[in-house]
Amino acid sequence: MGRKKALFEKNAVEPFMLSRNKLENFLKCPRCFYLDRRLGFSPPSMPPFTLNNAVDHLMKNEFDGYRANKEAHPIMKQAGLNAVPLENKLLEGWQDYHHGLQYHMKDINITVMGAPDDVWQSDKGEYIVVDYKATSSDKEINLDDDWKKAYKHQIEIYQWLFRQNGYNVSDTAYFVYTNALKTRKSFGDKLTFKTVLLPYVGSTEWVEGAIRDAYNCLCQDAVPGASEKCELCRYVESVKNFGVKK
Repeated sequence: MGRKKALFEKNAVEPFMLSRNKLENFLKCPRCFYLDRRLGFSPPSMPPFTLNNAVDHLMKNEFDGYRANKEAHPIMKQAGLNAVPLENKLLEGWQDYHHGLQYHMKDINITVMGAPDDVWQSDKGEYIVVDYKATSSDKEINLDDDWKKAYKHQIEIYQWLFRQNGYNVSDTAYFVYTNALKTRKSFGDKLTFKTVLLPYVGSTEWVEGAIRDAYNCLCQDAVPGASEKCELCRYVESVKNFGVKK
């Protein structure tokens, strides 16, 4: 059954809220995005990443300690980064997934929203977008995997949002990427992590065009065709072609 709220309606008075996550869904598959945001049929839900969320929460607590003391975190010093965690009364709202940092595109009546994990401030006064990531891998941590394009989009949307709100934002963002090591002989109710700081130079030139494309997609009266890149679409099409009937 479709949802009855938070759906796109043409000529609606209230702005349509488009989250960073939903914009990424559009980039992955316009069809699934349309079914979700226009018709109210959500894709199958995934189990929550509770362990990753716990790591994010603890990282925020740790950086908040340095924020309160107006000091650079050791990982920032090790990287030679002349910056400190941003102290701004608006930061808590920006980090809140239910509120986030917002920008209203009046001509299409869409409010874009994203909630960055953290923001640092350089000695030049620039805002630096920061995202926390957690994994467990035997490989060296980097940003080269194809599926990490979504991580890069995430950073760039945040950068775009800050710029639209008039903030001076550094092109270079950072991933605080922590890796749970599997080299211990036993668990002992403990995980050992190795954390690295990965710089990423973002480009926001694509963001506004993608938002307008998403808007145009929602304005259609017909459901977009299946996407060859979408696993869910491929599965549904495979079932149909196999001749499965209700």
